[in-house]
Amino acid sequence: QVSLVESGGGLVRPGGSLRLSCTAFGDISKINVMGWYRQVPGKARELVASATNSGTTNYADFAKGRFISSRANAGNMVDLQMNNLELEDTAVYYCSAFGIYFDAVRGVREQWGQGTQVTVSS
Repeated sequence: QVSLVESGGGLVRPGGSLRLSCTAFGDISKINVMGWYRQVPGKARELVASATNSGTTNYADFAKGRFISSRANAGNMVDLQMNNLELEDTAVYYCSAFGIYFDAVRGVREQWGQGTQVTVSS
């Protein structure tokens, strides 16, 4: 059993900053990829940033230069520091985990958090 718990969403003015955090709970030995997606009503969920357990981080174009994803020591926590937020960043942000292993043979393909609302408004 795995669960992802997010925190840190809220209301911010354009140009402001927010930090999202996510922790994976369970009897986990390894998670291959942890990251963040976002979704607005009527649109598909889209990647924001993802971090592998080998230290590679991938960003969507809209996130480059403004957002920083950090995952210390390939662990079970991932943060998303969002700076210079724009109105278009308003969305529900979801923490994600892919390739979750309980041991050498048992695992879960993917898991999602419940989502946290980020609203950018003046």
